[in-house]
Amino acid sequence: MKKLFSIIIIITIYSTLHSCKKLTENPDSVIVSSQFYKTSSDANSAVNAAYSSLNSDPAGDFPLYGRQLNLLVENGSDNQIYSPSNTNPDVRALGTATYVAANSRVQKVWQQLYYGINRANIAIDNIPAIQFDTTLRSRLVRESKFIRALLYFNLVRLYGAVPLVLHNPTSINVTSLLVGRTASDSVYSQIITDLKDATNLPKSYSGADVGRATGGAAHALLAKVYLTKQDWPNALIQLNDVINGGYGYALFPNYIQAFQKSTKNGVEHIFSVQFETNLGAVNSTQVLSQSFSSFNTGIFPVDIPADSSISKLFSATDTRKAVTFYTSVFNAATGKTVIFNNAYTPYFNKFVDYSLSPLSTQGQSGINYPVIRYADVLLMYAEVQNEINEVPTPAAYNAINQVRARANIPNLTPGLNHSDFRDSVFLERRKEFIQEGHRWFDLVRQGGTVLVDALHKYPAKSAASSKNNLFPIPQVEIQLNPKLTQNPGY
Repeated sequence: MKKLFSIIIIITIYSTLHSCKKLTENPDSVIVSSQFYKTSSDANSAVNAAYSSLNSDPAGDFPLYGRQLNLLVENGSDNQIYSPSNTNPDVRALGTATYVAANSRVQKVWQQLYYGINRANIAIDNIPAIQFDTTLRSRLVRESKFIRALLYFNLVRLYGAVPLVLHNPTSINVTSLLVGRTASDSVYSQIITDLKDATNLPKSYSGADVGRATGGAAHALLAKVYLTKQDWPNALIQLNDVINGGYGYALFPNYIQAFQKSTKNGVEHIFSVQFETNLGAVNSTQVLSQSFSSFNTGIFPVDIPADSSISKLFSATDTRKAVTFYTSVFNAATGKTVIFNNAYTPYFNKFVDYSLSPLSTQGQSGINYPVIRYADVLLMYAEVQNEINEVPTPAAYNAINQVRARANIPNLTPGLNHSDFRDSVFLERRKEFIQEGHRWFDLVRQGGTVLVDALHKYPAKSAASSKNNLFPIPQVEIQLNPKLTQNPGY
């Protein structure tokens, strides 16, 4: 059914527009786009619709940041593998790097990214013509550009050259809706253009607006874009803007605060996808937390660390370990703590919503998904300083050691060479951001011709090859659009 999703959309658009072509009356009982975008409330609704593409799915599937992206970039890395109880062959293939172009999860992420881009395009196209407060109008357009840039950044890193669509389609000609792949450099140029405009967003918000994209978030994401392109000087400019721009960002004193409801959108959260406990929206579920129906036996978690080796990366004093994993759970019904001791422990812990009762109901976890945290900025800063100077500077050591100090592990001692310091940064990133969607992208950046853990010099997945530095263009998209070509190896 999901493979028909794109076909249904195109057919529906075509048939709807074609049939309406014969109508001359202006419908009074239906709101069409030419009638809708008239007020500031309409403009705000359009932008909110773009935000909702991050935490919901129009078909009621797992949201982009609620699980789908995790399946590609965490299961596709050496951080996770499929749950042993998961019988979905497409999910299992992601966990073993044996996926093909017909993989339904690879297709779903592509669709969700373009769905969100289309919503952002609608807002960007229509809001400028609405007459209301010019400051608010500019802000809403810039928020939409931030979302569009974030989604295209995911697309170009996951799939390489992708169709660059910047406006909501208006033609009834299906053939005219087909767009070929745009060179990656051109996609990056558009991302940079959008984010540069978004840096003019407010530094912060209050009340119901908390959680929206800020100027600091745009600078931070732009820094990550430049870092991905290995444009170290421009990355440093953006990082300095985040660190010294008066945004008030800082590390939480305790690592656990980055994953608690009581500290949502706090000083470390530069941009997060918003989730809330038990909102009742079936298609807005955060299921990165573990799901267990019985505290006596448990069920296999959503995804497990590959042979538990990932938990062994942490030293005994590292406070991140207990926040990232759990091996026991208190059962309020029995008043006893159940200790899990099987081949699949430890389980992932960051997104467990401990406010839920019963605790086993994790389908509506209210823990936000942190797209960019200040710890990411500090580790990017350390990496950039090392690359620019080809040796770690005092500023580079200071940045990485802030993250290490918060984790209660010793500072890195000065004296490392360029290569060893780089490896230290990537290792720190792995421990800091488990389950937060960074690992696969980091492996691609450091692995060169194959998806390799550069620090340990082995493939992140035993079946990985050079083709796995990109995911395949979904086969159904190629069948629908002959202008699309496939990535090498698929």
